[in-house]
Amino acid sequence: MSSFDPAESHNPIAADLDAAQKFADSIPHGRELGIRVEAIAPGRTQLVLPYQKRLIGNPETGVLHGGVITTLIDTASGCAVFSALPDLISIATLDLRIDYLKPATPREPLRADARCYRLTRNIGFTRAVAYHGDPDDPVANSVGTFMMNSSDAVFGLEELAGDTST
Repeated sequence: MSSFDPAESHNPIAADLDAAQKFADSIPHGRELGIRVEAIAPGRTQLVLPYQKRLIGNPETGVLHGGVITTLIDTASGCAVFSALPDLISIATLDLRIDYLKPATPREPLRADARCYRLTRNIGFTRAVAYHGDPDDPVANSVGTFMMNSSDAVFGLEELAGDTST
């Protein structure tokens, strides 16, 4: 976890659920899937993906497609890194390893809890789990690395910062 005081942060996402949702919605794929931010704190996020028939990977079982679970975990992990940063800068996923432990339960919302456990000058490191009711019984777990300040493409960060001139 980062060691800054969120009260001194210039990052509106650090403790603001609405700002975190704007960040999550700035990712078109996550927005299309209906991913919602349920909780946010500096370096931590909880997101939920409501069950939808259109996201089924196996029509015979009703199990969610693995790519949908990947998107949920990637978005949660990115939000965790973003909420740990003292300022609004762009980030990009460098590596995301996901271990799928069991199929997602049909007709149940899927949650992802992510934690940014270390920040260096250029890299954020995360751990995350996707689960239904109990995070200790996950559908999948992951570790990820995210590059910070990776480009000028900041996907709506101006709006989060209150800049309406663009």
